[in-house]
Amino acid sequence: MKYMKKAISLVLASSMVVSMAACGKSTDKTSGDATNGDVITLRILENDTAKQEGYLDELINAFNEAYKGKGIQAVDANMDEYSNLAENGPYGYGPDVLYQANDKLMTYAEDKHILALNKDDFECAAYTPDEAWDAFTISVDGSQYTCAVPVNVQEPMLFYRKDMLPEDWELSWDNNGNQTPDFFEDFSFLYRYSKQIYDESNGQKFGLVAPCNDLYMMAEFIFSYGGYVFGKDENGLYNAEDIGFNKGEAAKGMLALRQFAGVMSEECIDDSIGQNRYSKVADGTYFCSISTPDTYVLFHDRLVDVYKSEGLGDEEADQKATENLGMIELPRSMPGDGILSGESPVVDTVVMGGVNGYGISAYTEHKEACIEFVNFATSHEMIKKRSEILGIAPTRSDVAQEMGGTTEMIFESLNAGHIYLMPSIKAVDQIWDPMRTLLSDVAKDAFREKNGEAIKYLDDATMQDALDNASNSIYDAIFTLSN
Repeated sequence: MKYMKKAISLVLASSMVVSMAACGKSTDKTSGDATNGDVITLRILENDTAKQEGYLDELINAFNEAYKGKGIQAVDANMDEYSNLAENGPYGYGPDVLYQANDKLMTYAEDKHILALNKDDFECAAYTPDEAWDAFTISVDGSQYTCAVPVNVQEPMLFYRKDMLPEDWELSWDNNGNQTPDFFEDFSFLYRYSKQIYDESNGQKFGLVAPCNDLYMMAEFIFSYGGYVFGKDENGLYNAEDIGFNKGEAAKGMLALRQFAGVMSEECIDDSIGQNRYSKVADGTYFCSISTPDTYVLFHDRLVDVYKSEGLGDEEADQKATENLGMIELPRSMPGDGILSGESPVVDTVVMGGVNGYGISAYTEHKEACIEFVNFATSHEMIKKRSEILGIAPTRSDVAQEMGGTTEMIFESLNAGHIYLMPSIKAVDQIWDPMRTLLSDVAKDAFREKNGEAIKYLDDATMQDALDNASNSIYDAIFTLSN
């Protein structure tokens, strides 16, 4: 596997004193019910998909069985996956161990809410590439600290039904003859195919329908045109004063997003698409949608339901869903001028990516027990089971090799510059709301005229103004309103 050069290094916004033992300060607070008699009870916070699909139960049951009689047990923290450790931890309501994305975990690290860890304490370290660890590395006074343990790497993926491909795609949609449909290689062709589906069905079926208000899923319409989150200083450290959403020719990319939204379902504007995409790809209402690898199981399960409704038995429906559910990277090309219906030279697609992993709360009284749990959760057996149940792209190279090519493909894309890894600094917290508001408004603009409203984004200039305003709002949130 090729590894990209180390790209993530952080510096604190203000002076901190961090010991070799922790990213967080010591505390006498416990995380909820810390003990049960002589048994240490660890509260584990996982993501909602892991809970819904039964992986958290598998993990906790396996850990408790392995540690029966050893004085440690794990329980579900019973909290929302986005619960705020900074607010809950100091008052004893936070989890002991939490699984989240690098940007969120390292925000906690910057404010000393999670512990620094020794990579050598974890068996997975020998199988985990440097760039995955880099996502959880913080730099303080010239020293590097690791504050979480990588589990899986993420990027937006395209999900579709293989049996819904047009029968004549090799004749009509493979201009370069490389045995890959053009609409999986170039956003312009994906737009044209989506428009064809929309027109031929009189607006009842769609090609690509994606959550247009989700920056993580839609960042390619900014990054591919020279935009970015934060720039870097002369030392290669992120500079939150250099906000890049309005840089380069990002306005052209946003106009491309507006154009694409016009052949999507109007659900693309709001949060409803977040859940509907799984069932609507499964039933053929959408040809494809965008999500992350760890939601593979949700698409799969909805497709199983469709096949069962058509009369197949459980086993046959499961097998057919596995055969027909496709998950691939997003098309690698965008139109250079942002006009999806044109014929301009292309630019390379750049998407937003991240690494998910386990952090340990600075407010736990049981660091060593937490290390035992994280070591167990990142073992070969449990990461393989997580991959089987959830369809993640594991950062453990041994599991990745056994499970197939998604992880290697993602790391190769990182190495090639097709993935912009989310900056692991606290200021990232302030980018989501302003960009979510703008992205939603841009998608809504595609429907304004038919709804009797005035179009807002007519050209590069009006779109540039909107990007400037969003970037200014982010700046104010980081440096003005926070003070």
